[in-house]
Amino acid sequence: MANVRAFAAYRPKKGLEDKIAALPYDVYNREEARKAVEGKQYSFLRIDRPETQFPEDYDMYAPEVYRKAKEMLYEMIADGSYVHENKNVYYIYELIMDGRHQTGIVAAASIDDYLNGVIMKHENTRADKEEDRINHVYTCNAQTGPIFLAYRNRQRITDIVNKVKAGEALYSFTSEDGITHNVWVIDDENDISAVKEEFAATDKIYIADGHHRAASAVKVGIRKREENPDYTGEEEFNFFLSVLFPDNELKILSYNRVVKDLNGLTEDELFAKLGEVCDISECSEMYQPEAKGIFGMFYNDKWYKLSVKDDKKSDDAVDGLDVSILQNEILGPIFGIGDPRVDKRVDFVGGIRGLKELERRAKSDMKVAFSMYPTSIDELFKVADDKRLMPPKSTWFEPKLRSGIFIHTLD
Repeated sequence: MANVRAFAAYRPKKGLEDKIAALPYDVYNREEARKAVEGKQYSFLRIDRPETQFPEDYDMYAPEVYRKAKEMLYEMIADGSYVHENKNVYYIYELIMDGRHQTGIVAAASIDDYLNGVIMKHENTRADKEEDRINHVYTCNAQTGPIFLAYRNRQRITDIVNKVKAGEALYSFTSEDGITHNVWVIDDENDISAVKEEFAATDKIYIADGHHRAASAVKVGIRKREENPDYTGEEEFNFFLSVLFPDNELKILSYNRVVKDLNGLTEDELFAKLGEVCDISECSEMYQPEAKGIFGMFYNDKWYKLSVKDDKKSDDAVDGLDVSILQNEILGPIFGIGDPRVDKRVDFVGGIRGLKELERRAKSDMKVAFSMYPTSIDELFKVADDKRLMPPKSTWFEPKLRSGIFIHTLD
């Protein structure tokens, strides 16, 4: 049973939502973040990445940097840039990209559900990346970036969502990247009760994106419990900001790979080794795999179709993933890439960047590019259900949820 509850958000004053909303903190490197906030006094990225308010060489993890984030957040609350909902509600958050609608419920999910396995994980997290967000959430006493959760579609929730969406939206704007964002409020008590009941009847919810944010929010909650030994479990620090999407509305894009060199192989040796794993055919144009078990490869100004041989495939939930086959049969044994999480000879390119970006990388700082068939949401669920982990960089979700539209404070 999932405990997914309504909450009273701090949210942008009407008219400021498009100026405040920002892409997640982790889609930018430090230089990109600085440029992204230039001349944008309301951009929430200033708060998510407070080092942008300090000199370029300043320690971005210093305590005063996080204190600056808190100062800016509460200044925006004090000056009326944010308003506080007067009751606990659910929100509907719809994103429209290239005509495809993706509609989720904004809510507070339970840290206990994360700890006891109702909220399922499929990725490992890194302690250093967790520590940054732990410090940010704890210092601000607020969660500012929602965790992207997925659940198996429940018709009753869909019916309520469609009913509320027929009314006037609270917010409606199109961001600079062309994504339309619409928000409605579910404030009818019967609807609120029904949504809560439907999630309570759900035995599994899945983290789609935001593993580090989720882990950090949970660890802050645990710290708050230690500081408040008489806690009841109902305090806001026992919950974390989430948007929950039905599985039938989600689309995963490929997460492609580029490789630095041929690992000392000649071209003939490379193709001979690839031929032991795949059937190879040359393509007359850029190639995006159209089915599982097929890779595209760009090398030396040519595209190739690599069809994995049957004896190299697997029915295992993890080993059968295309990203696993590429790593275990090609990147590891042929290119000598042992651990893709740390090897500097491999890099990852989100599918949103397209095949031209793979060509550009292979012609500039890299040598070979691989286009992938996307991991499916069913594959993600299967890995999580087996309590196992996907290889790093297995999924790329689009569109990205915006930060700053909903703030969940821990008091």
